[in-house]
Amino acid sequence: MSSSDFRQIAVRTESGRAERLFRAAVSAFCSLTRPSRREIGQLEDLTLPLFDDVSLESRRYVAAALSECEYAPAALVRRLCEEPVDVAAPLLIRSRAVSDIDLIALIGRHGLPHARAIARRKDLNPTIADLIRALERPTLVRVRDPEAQAPAAPTAPIAAAATADVAQDGAAAQQASGIAAENARRRLRSMMRTGDEALAAQVDAFPGSDTYVKLRETALTGNAAFFQTALADALDIDFSTARSLTANQNYAPLLAALRSLDFSEDRAFLITVAVYPGLFPHPQAIRTYLDRYRLLHRDVALERVRGWKAEMLHKAVREAAPANGDSRTASNSDDAVTSSGLRASSRK
Repeated sequence: MSSSDFRQIAVRTESGRAERLFRAAVSAFCSLTRPSRREIGQLEDLTLPLFDDVSLESRRYVAAALSECEYAPAALVRRLCEEPVDVAAPLLIRSRAVSDIDLIALIGRHGLPHARAIARRKDLNPTIADLIRALERPTLVRVRDPEAQAPAAPTAPIAAAATADVAQDGAAAQQASGIAAENARRRLRSMMRTGDEALAAQVDAFPGSDTYVKLRETALTGNAAFFQTALADALDIDFSTARSLTANQNYAPLLAALRSLDFSEDRAFLITVAVYPGLFPHPQAIRTYLDRYRLLHRDVALERVRGWKAEMLHKAVREAAPANGDSRTASNSDDAVTSSGLRASSRK
C-alpha cells in the first residue's frame, strides 16, 4: 500500500472523515498478504491521530479485523488493548502482536475483565495462566483474633503451646515467602527464555538493549550483588551507591534509575519485579508501579542520578580529607613562615 493509496481513500471518504477513513485504512491494510515495515508505519501514522475521534463501534470493528492479521501494527494494537474489554477482547484472545509482557501489564492495569479474555488465548504462557487463576480465586489468609479465640483464663500450658504455634507459623510464613520469591524468579526466567530469540534480533535495533539484558539476567539470578554491580556499570556510579538503591523494600530509587536509562515500562517492571517479587502480590500493585513509572519524566530521573553521582563524589572527597590532614599539619609551620614572608614583603 503506497501513500497515494491512502490519499485516495481520504479523498473518497471526505464526507465520512475520521470514521470512514479509520475503517477503510485498516480494511485495506488487512487485505495485504505481507505488508512491509513502511506500510505498517503508514497505517499507524494515519490511524493513531484519528483514534480519539472515532466511535467505539469503529474501534471494535478495527480490533476484530486486526485480531486476524498476522502482521498487525504493534502501536495500534496496544492502543486498542487499552480500551474496555468489549472492544479489546478479539485482540486479547487472538492477536500475535501482543507479547507476554504486554499481557502481564494489561492485567495489571485493567484487572479481571481483561484477564478473563486473555485466559481464552491458545497456548497461553503457564505463568500468566497461573496469575489469572490466582486473580479468579485469591487465597484467603486468616489472621487469628486473640480476643475472639483465646479463652477467658488460659492455662499456662495452653498459652505456651499457642506461643510456640505462632512462632512456628512465623517461620513457616518466612520460608514460604522465600520459596514464593524464588518461584516468581524461576517463572520469569522461563517466560523470558521463550522470547530470547526475538530479543536477540532486536538488540541492534534498540539502543540500550545490551544494558537491559545484563540488568535483566543479573536480576533474575536472585543474587543482589550481581545485579547491583550491573546497575553500577549502567549508571556509572560506584557499587556502594548502587547497593543503597536496592537496600530496602522501596522500589522508588530503582524506578528512577531505570527511567533514567529510558527503558520501556514493561522492561522496567520485569527488572523491578525480579528484584522485589514480594511487592507485587495483586494487580493494583502492578498498576501503581506502571502509573508511577509512566508519570516520572526522564529529565527528573536523570537529575536524581546526577544527584547520586554528586553525593558519591562528595563522599569520596570527605573520606580523602583525613588522609591529607597529616601532610597539611606537618607543613603548617612552613606555610606560616612563607605567608608571613609574603605579607612582610608586601609591606615594603
